Amino acid sequence: MGISTSAAGAVAVVTVDYPPVNALPVQGWFDLADAVRAAGRDPAVHAVVLRAEGRGFNAGVDIKEMQRTSGFDALIGANRGCYEAFGAVYDCAVPVVVAVQGFCLGGGIGLVGNADVVVAADDATFGLPEVDRGALGAATHLARLVPQHLMRALYFTASTVDAATLAHYGSVYKVVPRTELDDAALAVARDIAAKDTRVIRAAKEALNGIDVQHVHRSYRYEQGFTFELNLAGVADEHRDAFVSGTP
Repeated sequence: MGISTSAAGAVAVVTVDYPPVNALPVQGWFDLADAVRAAGRDPAVHAVVLRAEGRGFNAGVDIKEMQRTSGFDALIGANRGCYEAFGAVYDCAVPVVVAVQGFCLGGGIGLVGNADVVVAADDATFGLPEVDRGALGAATHLARLVPQHLMRALYFTASTVDAATLAHYGSVYKVVPRTELDDAALAVARDIAAKDTRVIRAAKEALNGIDVQHVHRSYRYEQGFTFELNLAGVADEHRDAFVSGTP
């Protein structure tokens, strides 16, 4: 359980495993950031695959951990941890291919939106339930997956969209049967890894440099509103309702 890294030739495979739904605790986000950064710093690594065990790729932050913790330490930790993990994927020195199965929610959108290539199982769904949890965030990353007005509709309604729809918009590179997901993601990563890593690393830096959206700054801006909602007590109401199972 936790975050682990294995090697598949010149590809580093970073696996998330936090049963039952891959809702990451505070330390998990920091561990994920460290694993992705370490992989990118390794000259023997030419590409990274980010994948998860279990029925879903990612269910966001561990709200139950947050509600068990007095004060704001867990909230601040989760926000900083997500910021670090999303940033590590975006800034990784080599391309990051994500393999998404089942649900991809909340923080999962931050990881996927900041990745370089998205491969998804045909059962994958993507969405941000943040407004139902009294929080904001990762609209920055959802906007990298769908057009602006669809992003707003999904955000305001906390609705999900399937992998086929994202493939239509070009943000998901391949949709495959779930049994083929890992192989499909590895195939893309190996294709990248076969290139001259000096060129690919330069290309990754160059593409980030010409990006039209400053993902670090815009996400941090969003987080400011989450902190306001917490100070107002609104977020606690919604998180308590989630933990208790109250609609």
